Amino acid sequence: MKLSIIRAVLACVALVASNLIPAQASAHHSFVSEFDNNQPFEVTGSVTLIEWTAPHARLRVDVEEENGEIVNYNFELTSPAILMRRGWSRKDVQPGDRVTVSGHRARNRPTVGRATGISRENGEVIYRGVAGGEAESGN
Repeated sequence: MKLSIIRAVLACVALVASNLIPAQASAHHSFVSEFDNNQPFEVTGSVTLIEWTAPHARLRVDVEEENGEIVNYNFELTSPAILMRRGWSRKDVQPGDRVTVSGHRARNRPTVGRATGISRENGEVIYRGVAGGEAESGN
């Protein structure tokens, strides 16, 4: 009888503890687990979407490939909180804006990458991420 009470109490504690852990903590990953530092690339295209979601903001860009096909690239940025601390607002990049994005490709998805830089058509740099694998600071 005491053993079943102990098990019930432990089950309740585990349930409560699992609800206290934020979902973002389990969703976060290291750079090297998803992206390849040996696959830098750069594309130019039109912004289709910017998502201000945790743990990373995302930028989607339509790029015209050499064969004329339009391909949507998906770039991971730093967190929205860090973007705002660096002076970004939701209005800085809008759908339709032409941008050049540099970054590192995902290991198994050629149209997904971690952005290390974004610039406007006029060359104005509007984002500098971190080099592959470096820790992101709050600065």
